[in-house]
Amino acid sequence: MAKGTVAYKILESHLVSGRLVPGEEIAIKIDQTLTQDATGTMAYLQFEAMGVDRVKTELSVSYIDHNMLQTDYKNPDDHKYLMSVAKRYGIWLSKPGNGICHQVHLERFAKPGKTLLGSDSHTPTSGGMGMIAIGAGGLDVASAMAGEPFYLKMPKIVGVHLIGKLPEWVTAKDIILELLRRLTVKGGVGKIFEYFGEGIKELSVPERATITNMGAELGATTSIFPSDEITRAYLKAQGREEDWIELLPDPDAEYDEIIEIDLSKLEPLIACPHSPDNVVPVREVEGIKVDQVVIGSCTNSSFVDLTRASKLLEGKKVHPEVIFAVAPGSKQALELITQNGALLNFLKAGARILESACGPCIGMGFAPPSGGVSVRSFNRNFEGRSGTPDAKVYLASPEVCVACAIAGEIVDPRKLGLKWIKVEMPERFPYGDEAFIEPLPEEEAERVEIYRGPNIKPLPEFDELPESIEGEVSLIVGDNITTDHIMPAGAKILPLRSNIYAISEYVYHYVDPHFVSRAKEIRDNKKKANIIIGGENYGQGSSREHAALAPRFLGVRAVIAKSFARIHHANLVNFGIVPLELKNKEDYSKFSLGDEIYIPNITQSLKEGKEVVVINKTTGEEVLCTYNLTQKQISVLLKGGLLNWIKSKQGVKV
Repeated sequence: MAKGTVAYKILESHLVSGRLVPGEEIAIKIDQTLTQDATGTMAYLQFEAMGVDRVKTELSVSYIDHNMLQTDYKNPDDHKYLMSVAKRYGIWLSKPGNGICHQVHLERFAKPGKTLLGSDSHTPTSGGMGMIAIGAGGLDVASAMAGEPFYLKMPKIVGVHLIGKLPEWVTAKDIILELLRRLTVKGGVGKIFEYFGEGIKELSVPERATITNMGAELGATTSIFPSDEITRAYLKAQGREEDWIELLPDPDAEYDEIIEIDLSKLEPLIACPHSPDNVVPVREVEGIKVDQVVIGSCTNSSFVDLTRASKLLEGKKVHPEVIFAVAPGSKQALELITQNGALLNFLKAGARILESACGPCIGMGFAPPSGGVSVRSFNRNFEGRSGTPDAKVYLASPEVCVACAIAGEIVDPRKLGLKWIKVEMPERFPYGDEAFIEPLPEEEAERVEIYRGPNIKPLPEFDELPESIEGEVSLIVGDNITTDHIMPAGAKILPLRSNIYAISEYVYHYVDPHFVSRAKEIRDNKKKANIIIGGENYGQGSSREHAALAPRFLGVRAVIAKSFARIHHANLVNFGIVPLELKNKEDYSKFSLGDEIYIPNITQSLKEGKEVVVINKTTGEEVLCTYNLTQKQISVLLKGGLLNWIKSKQGVKV
């Protein structure tokens, strides 16, 4: 057990049940929640279905930062719904234009020593403030708002020992890219990464947040830094010094594992298409022509990032064949770069200024050209995520982005003769609450009427898990299938997030355009369950629960895979889909599209902790499967999903 660590101390102080032993089920109290509009609409529909009159957390915030394009009524209607829900149930609301949820939460609400559950996979950003901040599906967040603890398997706590000093042109982004290079996108599954050592002392809170943000790409449960004098200085500058507490690891703190990174030996790195762990030194891919460069996202759009990038551009022009854009991460950051002249530098250099929102990171505008190369300071470069199926997206620091924008090709910034800029944190950050709507008093809130546009549809009802599953293999996919593969993002599909009936038409749209019609045929005409066969790390990426909810609506009752990503695994359980792992991974080859599948006595096997037998009736072969489920998750599956489980717990007829 990693006693004496920062993560252990916070978990211990919030422990509701269980033991802090790696692999054992624990339940922790959640202090804060956050949602964003791409996931929050469904989360609040689920919260409403629980029948709770007001949120029971210390603080809950609803951010509008994803679906900002208003090409028709869908997005503005959903934003209006979110505003009315926030007023009705005691939730803070961050209005469109206020910024990206993770950056704004870090600035305004994050507190050392607290717990945060967010319906976005990059919620661990606030770990840069010394929080246990975990991304989860919207239903888990709705449950936390209703006062339920959050259940998870106790992760291992991995200490990342930072020694040495960062050279010029090497930044926080390169630290996390180095970890991704070493560990891959599944190297953090079942782990918390806690950073310590002399190397953390030169990292500001926004730089720490860059690292904890992309811990999500490792598959980690969360990542965290201590709360020290650097944290205190940041909170003081934000006018929130009273929120600071010192939270350091004990001198004799024990970690389950230690990884050492010598900062002095790092160099500028870049993640090549199409995975955040496809990392190489920038110098190894120099010379590739660049069509587009963009600085932004919840990873690298802070005051520090933008100011340094701007200073490097001062007096220079973007290459004439490069389209360059900047998206400030928050209204606060935009105000600061307006005051210090950085915004003018960007404009004079030839940059486009985008709204303070997620934007291009989720394929919501600023897509690359066909077959184009885009270098971005973002966290994900999955194939097609940018909005252009054949684009080649690279991930790098803002500094590398600037160098590429100037040169018109991928280039190591150290070769351009630019002078390195050190950015000092401001003594005082500007902050007005004009872009927030505060929770109403309870008596006034009770009189608020919820607005529902025509795109908001009732939640479908799901039945309990049957004793045995009769099904058919409706899809077979390979390794590292992302939630973007399962449920695409982008300007066309995300506006349907509150309408499961409509959004389900796009499940696996770009992987197999015939999947939906095939699934409906199996569900409606053959009266069987859909079974999906997957490879390693099935469901990596976003916390988007629609990637489980929509398949469940289409009749998927089991996913049989070599392994699962954490959040998606939990989301499958939450919506009554059984995640089964092949005991022998070579058995993956024993399935073909259209095979008739019989899973006998599935409920009994789960109740008794037995391995699950999967019978391929087409071939006559039997395959053994295991499952990585807690007792609570088994109970949820038996009820047909978490919402049914909560209603049953509260005595509501399911």
